[in-house]
Amino acid sequence: MDMQIDEIRFRPKLQVINDLQIQQINVAILELLERTGVQITHPKALEILNDSGARVDGNRVRFPSWMVEDAIRKAPSRLVLAKQNGERTVCLEGDNSYFGPSLDCLDYMDPQTHVRERFTSEHIKVTAALCDALPSFDWGMTIGMAADVDANIADRVIARHTLTNCKKPLVFCCKDVQSVKDTYDMALMLCGGEENFNNAPCLVHYSEPISPLVYYDLAIEKLIYCAEKNIPTINSPCSQCSGTTPATFAGAMVQSAAESLSGLILAQLVREGAPFVFGAFTSVMDLKTTIFSYGAIELSMMTGALAQMAQFYKLPFFGTAGATDSKFCDAQAGAEAAMQCLSSGIIGSGLIHDCSSWMDHGSLVSPEFMVLVNDIVDNVQHYMKGIPISKETLALDLIDRVGPGGNYLQEKHTMAHFKEIKYSELFDRTILQKWEAAGKKTMEQRLQELTLKKMEIKPEPIPAEIEKEFDEMQKSWK
Repeated sequence: MDMQIDEIRFRPKLQVINDLQIQQINVAILELLERTGVQITHPKALEILNDSGARVDGNRVRFPSWMVEDAIRKAPSRLVLAKQNGERTVCLEGDNSYFGPSLDCLDYMDPQTHVRERFTSEHIKVTAALCDALPSFDWGMTIGMAADVDANIADRVIARHTLTNCKKPLVFCCKDVQSVKDTYDMALMLCGGEENFNNAPCLVHYSEPISPLVYYDLAIEKLIYCAEKNIPTINSPCSQCSGTTPATFAGAMVQSAAESLSGLILAQLVREGAPFVFGAFTSVMDLKTTIFSYGAIELSMMTGALAQMAQFYKLPFFGTAGATDSKFCDAQAGAEAAMQCLSSGIIGSGLIHDCSSWMDHGSLVSPEFMVLVNDIVDNVQHYMKGIPISKETLALDLIDRVGPGGNYLQEKHTMAHFKEIKYSELFDRTILQKWEAAGKKTMEQRLQELTLKKMEIKPEPIPAEIEKEFDEMQKSWK
């Protein structure tokens, strides 16, 4: 029988909640925003919201359901991000997933000495360049703090060094509107101006409401400015079961989603169609230690469910994966990162952050962990391709010709397809004798060697005239 089969692909898919639960969560979110609302003290925001139909009572703002649903309809369901050269590399829509690192860590683990120290501006350059060199990371973040720089300008120095050393789309965090403006101006110089930026932004601003249900004025000012300037904004609360949200996972998700959507409403009122990324970093308070856990399995469960809510709303999503509570690149770090990355990949968690550097519950950057998680993400991306089914891949004629007892080593079909197998630079598959002959290198030793090798890769320098302009800009920062 001649089997005529076009290639059929199925992308592996996971669900944490079903359609009925999604509907129930949505109703609860609308009820929370209408009955409880959020606290906002910013005068301009209160005026905008009051004039547009929200119920403003002092600093408490409540949103009728139609207002929430209207903002969701007006927000773009698709957001394309580009490298500084304009290459469109990240398309946030549906259940697409793109992996990137974390931000604002305090400490740095030297991969040569394994000494832990404060994160400095030099470490920014190192980790940004490494992020640029690791192929499984589609975008970057302002990974760490800068303990050696005046705190008043540190956020902009961090952004400068990251933009200079990593050409991928950048998610950045900063303290006020002036910092947003300065970072935006640097991005415009690198991407060639406002028109190029609007075609496909190379910059995304990250901001947080304060759980439970509070906005501080600086966050509101940044949100308004970004909406006016078409700068995509991630509005993602960092919420903690039993601490800043209810202990139940459903309650935590409802509150966190409401906090994110309240920012969406304001952004769409400032400028209809303003690019916005929905999301929440929702985990648990470990009541044995009181830490906000970055490795908890519940983090993946709630992130996955919220990613499904984003798909229900047709909004881009800011996911979380690849973090660990471990202090070292050990078995715990690998297991927690792998579980999170696979879960986020097969659910479809959008712009997935923390995939390389959030160790010790969000305080430590390790280049070795970046390299380890890059390999994990590479495996996840390979897994997500699924198994293509076609006449060529089913290979019935080949199997029939080789027959019982044969082998496929010298077949043309094998030569055409064997490179589809994923080969790792890091994980060892040799037999014991060959491993011993090669020096008996442990996983930790191989990881260190590979990390130091990757850190030798440097991005193309930015034009000298732009570097000089950045120097002048930095002198004016206060």
